[in-house]
Amino acid sequence: MPNRPDPDATGRGGADAADAPFARLPVELPHTFLGLDGEEASLDGSAAVILPVPYESTTSYGSGTREGPRAILEASRYIELYDQELDDEPGRHGVHTLPALELTRAGSTEAMRELEEAYSHFLEGIEGRFPIMLGGEHAVSAPAIRATVRHLEKQGQEGRLSVLQMDAHADLRDGYEGAPWSHASFAFRCLDIADFVQVGIRAVSSEEVGVMRGTEDVQVVWADEMWESDAWMDRAMEALGPRVYLTFDVDYFDPSLVPSTGTPEPGGGDWYRTLRFLRRVFAEREVVGMDVVELAPIPGLHAPDFLVAKLVYKLLGYRLEAS
Repeated sequence: MPNRPDPDATGRGGADAADAPFARLPVELPHTFLGLDGEEASLDGSAAVILPVPYESTTSYGSGTREGPRAILEASRYIELYDQELDDEPGRHGVHTLPALELTRAGSTEAMRELEEAYSHFLEGIEGRFPIMLGGEHAVSAPAIRATVRHLEKQGQEGRLSVLQMDAHADLRDGYEGAPWSHASFAFRCLDIADFVQVGIRAVSSEEVGVMRGTEDVQVVWADEMWESDAWMDRAMEALGPRVYLTFDVDYFDPSLVPSTGTPEPGGGDWYRTLRFLRRVFAEREVVGMDVVELAPIPGLHAPDFLVAKLVYKLLGYRLEAS
């Protein structure tokens, strides 16, 4: 468990400055990413901004992704801030945590329209800071990607965005169970505006295979390839354009690491190989935003929550290292 710093020396773990009479009370860490407070948690003092989106509507097997963002934030409060790989404390650069979005319940189509509008405002409001969205089911990624593309266009950025999708599933259905904006359809909903590099795929429908074979806009690294050698990393990197949006569905991992997800598929990714690849992505491409989705916490089983929180922290560190 991380050592708790002296709030008088660091500002972390103490009462807010506005509550000066209570500043010396031994209060708990704030319920923000990493438990940051003070300048490190303020928008002005942050290099990254976290947007929790605890949306769940179209999940088709296990449920509980609505609890994912909260579980990630809670687990993050116990992460050791020093990163041995980077020889740095990425948290010292500041992370601002926004309140969770509460989307409409008037159906998934309307909810995703609302999210796309909200995410556009979010990108404008963070003024160039690194955006991190915590879901929620994977449906939330499509509005974020679409809003990101529009935001880049307003900035005069040319060329199609590359989406790096770490996932067990292709999510290339043109709708699922009557919902065009389903968790199983988010990638299909973005094919008109972005290219996809999908890594870790091991569960698809024949419909999705048809989509893969019918377009050059989707490149797939099958999960079984990843265990033969690391040659897949070069192929994935070659397929990525200069600007990348990273969407990470936690069912990418083998369920021995992350059983807490709606459809855990055997044969998934491991920890160090995944980090080695992603550090290279952040170093060699401009990652313009990211999301982490589909954690469905299991009560009493904290290890997966902590792993996902640590993943977010590692990726933040890679982004800061590259900037």
